[in-house]
Amino acid sequence: MSQPSPTHPAHRAPDTAAAEADPPFGPDLSIGAGTATPYEDYVQASVLTHLQHLQSDDPGEMVFLVTTQVMELWFTVIVHEWTTAADALRRDDLPVAMDALRRSTWELEALNAAWKPLARLTPAQFNAYRAALGEGSGFQSAMYRRLEFLLGEKSASMLVPHRGSPQDHAALEKALHEPSLYDEVLRLLARRGHPIPETVLRRDPTQRYESDPAVEEVWAAVLAGAQDSELARLGELLTDVAELVWRWRNDHLVATRRAMGAKMGTGGSAGVAWLEKRARKNVFPELWTARSHV
Repeated sequence: MSQPSPTHPAHRAPDTAAAEADPPFGPDLSIGAGTATPYEDYVQASVLTHLQHLQSDDPGEMVFLVTTQVMELWFTVIVHEWTTAADALRRDDLPVAMDALRRSTWELEALNAAWKPLARLTPAQFNAYRAALGEGSGFQSAMYRRLEFLLGEKSASMLVPHRGSPQDHAALEKALHEPSLYDEVLRLLARRGHPIPETVLRRDPTQRYESDPAVEEVWAAVLAGAQDSELARLGELLTDVAELVWRWRNDHLVATRRAMGAKMGTGGSAGVAWLEKRARKNVFPELWTARSHV
């Protein structure tokens, strides 16, 4: 009688047979069978990837539209972080505020990198689908306006374009009347014993923040003090934020200048001239000027 072959199951080592019975190391492909996957339920990818409604036949319009939508998502995240930071500062929870500000610096870097696909557009390439924008313009972004308001760049006139969208208008009106992120920082400095003037602490929060010499002196003292103190680290973190905001504005200016020169911008803005004016403004101004006195 012939003996079983060495490859017959009877002669296989027990661990080999068990290994063959184990499930594969790949994903469980049965998850989501007959319904949406858990990933889809959480991320809503099918919603995001069907929000691109092209208005021209030019193939370059897709990257312009998607890049703009990605920027809107980053605006949303950064507004969330700065709102979190402002709320934490209000209750003197500096560690939570600094964590949110630190995260926002990484998010600002990602936001700024989103200019890369648009930064080399030639005028001919941009003009191929520019008409699709109509009267649309980035300054009409409600979420970006909330971001600017949090930085202290307040202007009631910037609510006007959003009168036709009650939800956006209400959110912006609320943000206009609330203290900015920098207002909350200065209030924290005052509670920590630094001589922030009452005129600064009680200023009208609907107005654009203007630099104050006394605040500059406070920051000069903080920056000249112990480098590992909480307030010195907060000051440097805010400076990181301010620098990245400046880089955002400057990258926007350069990309626009390259794509359309000095022509009138979409939405009736002055285009490059408007962006040049914005790029010259420093966020958290005393944190920059105080360095001359340290």
